[in-house]
Amino acid sequence: MPTFTAMPTDIVTAYRNGAKDAHGNPPERHISNGSGNPCRHCLKNIPEGAEMLVLAHKPFEGTHPYAEVGPLFLCADACAQGGGQALPDILTTSPDYLLKGYSADDRIVYGTGAIVRPSDMSVYLQTTFENPQIAYVHARSARNNCYQLRIDRDA
Repeated sequence: MPTFTAMPTDIVTAYRNGAKDAHGNPPERHISNGSGNPCRHCLKNIPEGAEMLVLAHKPFEGTHPYAEVGPLFLCADACAQGGGQALPDILTTSPDYLLKGYSADDRIVYGTGAIVRPSDMSVYLQTTFENPQIAYVHARSARNNCYQLRIDRDA
């Protein structure tokens, strides 16, 4: 089974403490409407009425042509880091997701990008991870391209 990997707690804590986002801005504070506001740390939807952070994030080290930046949501209050081998909640609330395989040097491996339904995700991951070039996969919103989480191959 692959591992679904949430944003690291130290990065999330820094954002909660006012660290600048990928565009040099402090995270914005908003109230969740309870739908479509997935936290990239606990990997659950932020409950209706709860405060959340909205910010630009780049889930890569350094800058290069494939280091995409996009908006995402985080619980404003502390939450337990999600992840593991079970399909997380935030990958079950949309009809489909954009999945892309990356090499160890953080480059997209062409031919791996696909719009995938949650019910087809295990087949996509099994097939994609058969390619030895693939180090990990990113899941993004198929509608807005927002980064959701990283998926790592079996240990």
